[in-house]
Amino acid sequence: MTTQELTLPKAELHLHIEGTLEPELILEMAERNGIVLPFPTLESLRAQYEFTDLQSFLNLYYANMAVLITEADFADMTRAYLRRAQAAGVRHAEIMFDPQAHLARGVELTTAVGGIAAALASSEADFGISTGLIAAFLRDESEASALEVLEALLAMEAPIIGIGLDSAEVGNPPSKFVRLFERARKAGLHLVAHAGEEGPASYVTDALDLLGVERIDHGIRSVEDPALVARLVAEQVPLTVCPLSNVRLRAVNTLADHPLPRMVEAGMNVSVNSDDPAYFGGYVGTNFAALEKEFAWGASVAQTLASNSIRSSFASDARKGEMFAELDSWVAAQG
Repeated sequence: MTTQELTLPKAELHLHIEGTLEPELILEMAERNGIVLPFPTLESLRAQYEFTDLQSFLNLYYANMAVLITEADFADMTRAYLRRAQAAGVRHAEIMFDPQAHLARGVELTTAVGGIAAALASSEADFGISTGLIAAFLRDESEASALEVLEALLAMEAPIIGIGLDSAEVGNPPSKFVRLFERARKAGLHLVAHAGEEGPASYVTDALDLLGVERIDHGIRSVEDPALVARLVAEQVPLTVCPLSNVRLRAVNTLADHPLPRMVEAGMNVSVNSDDPAYFGGYVGTNFAALEKEFAWGASVAQTLASNSIRSSFASDARKGEMFAELDSWVAAQG
């Protein structure tokens, strides 16, 4: 990774905290919590990290969550991510977590939320990273289940800034969750949703029109619909793209085939993010480095992508101003 990727001030807007569980930390937590994993050694666990599609990844992703039992586990996982994000130049992170996945394992909401929130509460002091927490709901579960969990989060005054929609996209369209997003909107929460990763471009349109989302996670299949591209450009809808994730999950065959260059050239509001970095080959700095190597991008494109990430964040205007000032200083230093 070059100095450019390490020093470029940026925001990360598409990050699943459970997807930052590195194999070493999984085994450490399994040992301290007395959990027997089906892959008990580092080598056997790492061997599972080859995926044919989204579902093959999700199977391992949810299996590895079994080690998250206590508030300390959730806090340790979150701090480990923040440490890596700091090293990659991240100044602001909006972090998703999957409350339903933990409830299904018998872990209380207060445990998951409490552990993550404890780490985020000191993220700026400890790592120089401002943060926001987003509750992501599993689209292969029912809307009724999501509504029940959302009400529980609101009742406990969980420190969430918004809700999202993730997990298996195909066959689970945005139209399935209209009431959930209406409820979150009434509660004053920000709205984001995964769309157009494996699902069609029409899911992006539906997420905008039916759910009223402010930001699309992934959205790479938008390029298949010229009218949608024109709309996304005109409205500057943020798209949080995760290049290495898309390659590892076979949404695109190779990085060379990725539509991100076309999206940038078209003037779409795209940012670069790491999604589930422990599973997909690298954190956000590694994504930037891979793109620079593949497409010979220089500082000007990096600046555009970083600028997009800052303005597309839900950070306060004051915080955005601080980050833009840092970015201006970075640009000046590039000569």
